[in-house]
Amino acid sequence: MIVAPGNMDETIEQFAPLDPELFDMLAKSRMIIICGPGGVGKTTSAAALGVVAARHFPKRVLVLTVDPARRLATALGLGTIGNAEVPVELAGAKGSLDIAMIDTKASWDDMVRRHAPDGVTRDRVLGNDLYKTLTSRFVHSHDYVVTERLYDARESGVYDLVVVDTPPSRSALSVLDAPRRMEQFFSSRLLKLLTAPTQSRLLSLASRPFFIVADRILGAAFLSDIAEFFTLFRTMEGPVVSRARRVGALLSDPATSYVVVTSPEPVAMQEAGYLVEELRRRGHRLDAVVTNRLVPSRLATGAAERAEALIEGNPLHDVERASRDAADAPLTTATRRALAAAEREIANIANQHAAALAEIRRWGARVLMSESRGGDITDVTSLLALGEALRT
Repeated sequence: MIVAPGNMDETIEQFAPLDPELFDMLAKSRMIIICGPGGVGKTTSAAALGVVAARHFPKRVLVLTVDPARRLATALGLGTIGNAEVPVELAGAKGSLDIAMIDTKASWDDMVRRHAPDGVTRDRVLGNDLYKTLTSRFVHSHDYVVTERLYDARESGVYDLVVVDTPPSRSALSVLDAPRRMEQFFSSRLLKLLTAPTQSRLLSLASRPFFIVADRILGAAFLSDIAEFFTLFRTMEGPVVSRARRVGALLSDPATSYVVVTSPEPVAMQEAGYLVEELRRRGHRLDAVVTNRLVPSRLATGAAERAEALIEGNPLHDVERASRDAADAPLTTATRRALAAAEREIANIANQHAAALAEIRRWGARVLMSESRGGDITDVTSLLALGEALRT
């Protein structure tokens, strides 16, 4: 059931246990674009934010992913998802939640049907062999259609919040830059050369050396497909460029938030820091950095002290007391040493993570922390718990 948007003036206390900073971001944003290195929990974080938003706010929420590994479906406990939106059951939710995985080929076909000047041109583009290859086999062919799809979702009026899970690392920047590149492509010299045979005689003569070389390298048949495809594609220049500009404006809209997800490991932080800089350079509003896989505070607090107590043989130490309760025998010296080494390792990791958090805070964005959790996240309940546990 779709729940209509309600009054967002309700107090934060009504939405406990959400962190105030998390509440603020979810309340104000109409689109949240998730970026980050691979393997840091980016897709799971996107799903968790979508679940929390639908659970605590009277919003119609859509989570979009371009992840072909289908981790979003796994995180939500679903067998599979595709290009069409799929509703997700969420008990006790104030809003509603849909998910979809962007199908590159289907999205390109939709774009052609939308922008083609007539049915003949549409069918010729869809039937062109080069078009089929480009939209089915080339990874970067998804960049622009991803932005088209998120634009449709945001502007359709069906959803109040769209959470977008982008490709890992710097591939996300390629998606964000796609509208600008599409504009540049239509004004490029390359497009003029590719479509020259169908243009004026003067252009054809000027580009003849290009086609002589291309014909020798690619073959006449393939070159013909290229010329036909780009000639047909050029007929859509007006609506495509206009749409690209609107998409670009949406990506920089104040109601569009950007969230970078990282872990406290040095390699992940280096990549996340680069993404933070690039997002700001492009004029996008960085709303938060989610830092996953932090050592749990219940383990980190007092770890160094517990290690010393184990070495000193303190009979009041919690670990020894628990062992006596279970086995009615004191800890051996070897066991004490092993436990002390484990506690010291926890303390060292906690110190490293604290230093990492201090560095991330210097990036100037709000930081949402997520501690390591046992087991895989494979259902909505686990995602809700993960999202509600985010803290500044």
